[in-house]
Order: sequence, then structure tokens, then C-alpha cells
Amino acid sequence: MSVSPRILLIRRRYLGDIVLLGSVTRNLRLHWPDAHLTALTEAAFAGVIPLNPDLNAALTFPRRAGEWPGFVHTLRRGRFTHVLDFDNTEKTALVTRLTGAIVRATFDRERIVHRFGRLYTHAAKVTNAFYDSNHVTETYLALPAAVGVPIVSRDVRLVPGASDVAVAQNLTGGPKSKIKNRKSRILLHPGSRSLHRIWPAERFAAVCDRLQDAFGVQVFLTAGPHEQHLVDNIRRQAKTHVVALNSAAHVGALAALLAQCDLFLCHDSGPMHLAAAVGTPVVALFGSQNATLWRPLGEQHTVLQTPLPCVCLGAAAPAPCIPGDSYRSYCVRQLTVDQVCSAVVSALRFV
Repeated sequence: MSVSPRILLIRRRYLGDIVLLGSVTRNLRLHWPDAHLTALTEAAFAGVIPLNPDLNAALTFPRRAGEWPGFVHTLRRGRFTHVLDFDNTEKTALVTRLTGAIVRATFDRERIVHRFGRLYTHAAKVTNAFYDSNHVTETYLALPAAVGVPIVSRDVRLVPGASDVAVAQNLTGGPKSKIKNRKSRILLHPGSRSLHRIWPAERFAAVCDRLQDAFGVQVFLTAGPHEQHLVDNIRRQAKTHVVALNSAAHVGALAALLAQCDLFLCHDSGPMHLAAAVGTPVVALFGSQNATLWRPLGEQHTVLQTPLPCVCLGAAAPAPCIPGDSYRSYCVRQLTVDQVCSAVVSALRFV
């Protein structure tokens, strides 16, 4: 009688990356229905794990040196048969080996040093051309394929918890599916991990006003705990009544809120991938980053991007851009209020 695999997936961060691991867990679950799947992340991103119906458990990296002995004991007690290391850093290579798993796999990416190859039994070779020309989930899926798992699905699906859904319904005026003739709900998240990628608050305010005046929608604003000033700035400049919500207490709360809205307007960000995973259409604002690689997964989404190569904003930029660095480029500011409004209205027609 064969033993069901016990699989550890290692991806330290960030929110969007952990969400998109759902493409891998779906294929693992389809191939091994009785497998036990555990995800190892940094503590800040572990909130995604309970939303993924294909995962059984979560582990988090130690924050202090004194926590490592107990962490290693937990790893060994996990009796993992397979480890898929999506990071291949010094730390994750060591953790992979400490599990004692028979099958240990990581990436061998072109132009990126393949670290500690002797600690792994399998490597998924990925060329730079493949990486740059496909959605990042295609690269992720190369890792389970390298250990013999057939790739039959590209789905990423997250399911918010019932208690979080109840709170989100209360905040937005009731269950989305049970209210007839209600206003369309748009959730706007103005934050980004890079300050250079943020669209100006006055333009977001103009979009809110136009959508609420001309099209009768209701716009809700939310942001991360350190981004509330962005929400306050938009609300201050808007002439119509937009509803500013407090920062979601955790990832599950944000996922539930997204699921109660008809459309999500945002930057290229982790919440963008969270919205797509709960089935909410997205209009995403991109600057110079690779939209092929990082676009929201699925057919119902709209990506607005500055024509590339971007024409420098010059004096219109708050500070000098760094050419070739998408995290330090203000290209998103080339997008206009008209473009964003048109994209949102077009997307709402299909809701």
C-alpha cells in the first residue's frame, strides 16, 4: 500500500506570490487527492493559507534565532516526502535539506545562480525567454512538473471564511447576490509596495466622482494599514460621497470584502491577485513592469499600461526615475482619468 505524499511548499513572500501558489496546489491536489500539503511562508503572509482549499497546513519561518531548534523539530516531525522550494536561497536550501524529504526540488533559472544544487534531487530549468514571455504561474508550474506531476489546471481559487464574509456584507450593504437593483460596487485600493507605482490621488478622486455621478456606482476605498493616508487624500479631494473603510484586519477580511464587490480598481499589487483569486473582475494600473508576467490571472480582467518604452515624464515626475527599474519608475502617471474611467465602465458592462 503506497503512502500518501506529505508535501512542503516553500515561498517566503509576498502576498501575490503566495496567492499564485494556488496554481501549484491545485495540480498537486488533482494528482494526489490524499496528499497532505503544507505551505511555509514568512509570518506576514501566512493569512493566505487558510483561504486555499487545497492546503492542509501552514508553517512560518522563525523570527528569532532562539526559535530555530523548535522549528527544525517541527520540520522533522512533519515527515515530508516532497519539498518544492520556490525561492532557492541559502535559508530555504538549508530548510529543504533539514526536512529529510526524499524528493527535493527547486528552480535552475537562467542568469540566476542555482544555489546549493547538492541539497536538491530535482531542478526545473527555466530559460530567461520563457520566464519573461509567460505568466509567472507557468514558471511556478515547472516545479511540480519536474517531479512528475502532470499540469492539468491553471486555476487559482481562494475561498473567504464565512465569518469574514458576514462582516464584509455588513460593510457593503448586504450580500451581493441577493440585492435587486442595487448600485454596482467598486472597491478601490490605491496602495502599492513601490511608492513610484502609485497613481495620483487627485486622479483617483476624479474617477470616483465621474463614476458615481454619471454611472450611479458606489465606490468603497480601502488600503493597507500603512497606506490609510492615501485613502484619506482621495476622500478629501473627491466631491462625491465615497465610503472609506478601515484597513482590513487580515488577508481573509480583505478577500471577503473583494468577493462582495463587482469590480476592483488597483495598481499591480498583491491585492490585485487576491481579487482575481476570489473571482472579482479587476482593472489594474501598470507602469513599466512586465504585464505579461504579472497580470491578474484570468480572462475577465483589464490591464491599463503606459505604452512602452515609456516616454520620460521629466519635470512632471515627483522625483527622477531610474531607467530599467520598474519599482522606481513613475510610468503609471502617463495613464489618464479618461482611460481609467472608460476601462471601468467597459468592465462593469460584463458584470
